[in-house]
Amino acid sequence: MTSQLDGPRNLPPAGTQPDSLVVLLHGYGADGSDLIELAPHWRRRLPRTAFVAPHAPERIPGMPYGFQWFSLAGYDPDQMRRDPRHTAEIYRRMETGAIAAAGLLDRFLDDELARHGLPPGRLALVGFSQGTMMALHVGLRRPAGPAAIVGFSGALVGGDRLKDEIACRPPVLLIHGDADEVVPVTALFGATEGLAQAGITVRWHIAQGLGHGIDPEGLEMAGQFLAQSLGGG
Repeated sequence: MTSQLDGPRNLPPAGTQPDSLVVLLHGYGADGSDLIELAPHWRRRLPRTAFVAPHAPERIPGMPYGFQWFSLAGYDPDQMRRDPRHTAEIYRRMETGAIAAAGLLDRFLDDELARHGLPPGRLALVGFSQGTMMALHVGLRRPAGPAAIVGFSGALVGGDRLKDEIACRPPVLLIHGDADEVVPVTALFGATEGLAQAGITVRWHIAQGLGHGIDPEGLEMAGQFLAQSLGGG
C-alpha cells in the first residue's frame, strides 16, 4: 500500500482560481485515468471546478496496471445472489478493507482542498463500483462533510453501523444498471435503505439494460446533480 495518493487532474483554465473540487474514485482493477475522463463532460456546468482522480493505494497481484482500494478476494456476485450468508460475509470483509483505506483517502481530500484554498463544503465525491463504496464510507464520516456524493454501480458497506458513525448528511445520488453482472442492482436497494435509515436524502436511478458501467443518461444526471450541489450552471 502506498503512503500517499495521487493521480491525474483536470483543472480550470490557467489563471482561474477553482471554486470547488470533485474527487473521482475509480473501481477495482482500474486507475485514476479511467474516471478523470468524466471531467470534460461536466466542465460546461462546472467551469471553475478542479477535478482529480487518485489512483487507489494497492496494486492488484497479477495485474501490473490495476489498482484496488482493498482486496476483493472471494468476491463472487453469482454466489452472493444465491446465498445471503455469503453476501453478509463479503460485505464484512469489504467494510474492513474500506476502513483500512479510509485514512489515506481522508488525508488526500484534506490536502487537495488545501491545495486550492477551498473549505470542506466545496468538495464533492464521485465513485464508481469499489470507488462508490469508498466515497460513501469516507464522505459520510467526515466531520465537515462534502457538498454531495455520487455513486455509480456501487454498494454501501458498513451500513449497519452508519447511524452510529455518521458525521454529516450530504445529498446522495446513486445510479445503477439493472443488468449489472459485477455488482447486482440489489446493492442499490440495500444502499438506499441504509442511507435513509441514517437520515440521508437519497436520489436514485436504475438504468434499463445497463451492465457494469456509466451510460450517457447517468452521466447527464450526475452532472446536473453536481452542478446543483456545488452551485454551478
